[in-house]
Amino acid sequence: MKIEFAPLNIPLARRLQTAAVLQWVVTFLLLEQGGRRSNWIRNWPVWKYFKDYFPIHLMKTWDLDPSHNYLFGFHPHGIFAAGAFGNFCSAYSDFKDLFPGFTVYLHVLQCWFCCPLFREYFMSNGAVSVSKESLSYVLSQEGGGNISVIVLGGAKEALDAHPGKLTLVIRPRKGFIKIALTHGAHLVPVFSFGENDLFKQINNPEGSWLRTVQEKLQKIMGFSLPLFHARGIFQYSFGFIPYRKPIHTVVGRPIPVQQTLHPTPEQIEELHQTYMEELRKLFEEHKGKYGIPEHETLIFK
Repeated sequence: MKIEFAPLNIPLARRLQTAAVLQWVVTFLLLEQGGRRSNWIRNWPVWKYFKDYFPIHLMKTWDLDPSHNYLFGFHPHGIFAAGAFGNFCSAYSDFKDLFPGFTVYLHVLQCWFCCPLFREYFMSNGAVSVSKESLSYVLSQEGGGNISVIVLGGAKEALDAHPGKLTLVIRPRKGFIKIALTHGAHLVPVFSFGENDLFKQINNPEGSWLRTVQEKLQKIMGFSLPLFHARGIFQYSFGFIPYRKPIHTVVGRPIPVQQTLHPTPEQIEELHQTYMEELRKLFEEHKGKYGIPEHETLIFK
């Protein structure tokens, strides 16, 4: 394999962007945790370089009412959900300008909070547990102005994170619907175009021995182990640093939710269907802007 080395005269800003992404990737690969929200940490310049590396963009399609609480469903997961982190866990995204009056919380797997050092690191950026208790705490706050973000496909969907692939694990995900109904939190679909293009993953079709092993490990550990690769620090041919591919995270139209303390299965199913319809509409309305062919569409499983 021919190795393509990075030129020596690359501008300092691009070197710093690569370094910022490197520390983020290493953090995810070594351990998995988070600390308490700190504006000082969220304003570290490293996050600006991180955002500019890809670069990451945030767009809204609808104004939100800060007197309500909202639950954002983020799609797709990708390998590391870079768009979710870049847009909702730093002060350098356009979130505050687009959604004034809101405080946003990215909910992540509980296993990311087991190691003290990295727990503080992530929580300082605004990440919290995806547990029912944590979601309920955020969405039950009176006066509104809170947004919970869940990467709904989770670890299982990461195994489908191949460039150009549009498979979402959504049909069995109904717990977030019950939470939204219980607290009257309005639902908002979010689609992050480019999320699956950051890494290449070793081919693992369903039914293959690799996929079978990955799925068994995912059930045991709670997180998946996709075998991925991209570029290196000083060369572009192999490594674990994501490719410089633009990410466009589009926040869709809110779905009003009437508070229902004890929702029935029928009510949950009806709202779940509405959510999937709105997610598909969001994707179809914007896919042409980001290079997705007209015949390509989302696959829900």
